[in-house]
Amino acid sequence: MMRRRSLLGLLALCASVAFCKPTSEKKERVHHSKDLDERDPKDQNGFQFDHEAFMGRDGAKTFDQLTPEESKERLGKIVDRIDHDQDGLVTADELTAWIKRAQNRYIDDNVKKHWNEYDVNRDGEISWEEYRNATYGFHVDEAFSDVSNDEDKASYRKMLRRDVRRFEKADKDGNKVATREEFTAFLHPEEFDYMKPIVVLETIEDIDKDGDGMVDEKEYVGDMYTPEEGEPEPDWVKNEQEQFRQFRDLNKDGKMDMKEVERWILPGDYDHAMAEAKHLIHESDKDEDSKLTKQEIVNNWNMFVGSQVTNYGEDLTRKHDEL
Repeated sequence: MMRRRSLLGLLALCASVAFCKPTSEKKERVHHSKDLDERDPKDQNGFQFDHEAFMGRDGAKTFDQLTPEESKERLGKIVDRIDHDQDGLVTADELTAWIKRAQNRYIDDNVKKHWNEYDVNRDGEISWEEYRNATYGFHVDEAFSDVSNDEDKASYRKMLRRDVRRFEKADKDGNKVATREEFTAFLHPEEFDYMKPIVVLETIEDIDKDGDGMVDEKEYVGDMYTPEEGEPEPDWVKNEQEQFRQFRDLNKDGKMDMKEVERWILPGDYDHAMAEAKHLIHESDKDEDSKLTKQEIVNNWNMFVGSQVTNYGEDLTRKHDEL
């Protein structure tokens, strides 16, 4: 998945103001907060994408510390959970269900973590004031007058405006208080149909450098690739340029408008989890029966988990009957 280079700058900026943890800084561009989106063209093997898709995002530290033998052993136990009917074979449907559960688990854990942080008065709801104060700090007014650097001040104002807009959109009844569902929509708008306009708008704002409200080819490629002096341009850049011309810019006007960006980042006719499941099966199915045995999965362990996976590794040390 493509990473925002600006994220590092925002993290550095956030260190200058106490308690600052704006939504815009806390994670990547909203449409890439989903684990299953576009495979990073620079990741030619695709293993990191596969690891995150198969396991979720936030528990990679567990497998980072395992030996290959330990990784295989734990993966074998995971396979037993994926094989729902216990027939010794993992089908595309079973693998798809597991991948979707992994993605939902990440979202649930993320919301739970931030819920406890922002529901200050423990009334089961999060008001805009609770979120704003916990995020930007009680001592910071909306003009950020105590931030000395003008560039930092402008960045914070932009983040605040963005959070206000997203909170108001997530708040269906307009009472400036978020229920659990509304707060989930605020943190993960890509999961909710009524939040799609925000997902598209924020994506365009992040990529659109000339401020015309659209994304041209240079901006599209520039979001993924920054040329290094003296280094040849990688082949995947040309492939992405062709993707833009052939499949992104549908009306061939040289730019993606809001509808074209929505089709790019939120395609309604594409099941990412199923596509990833079929990809994993294709790469691991040695007997070509369109199903995977435990041995086939373990033999190709580095594609499924390798040394970088997520919190399902930790789950094996805890009891989770729902799995």
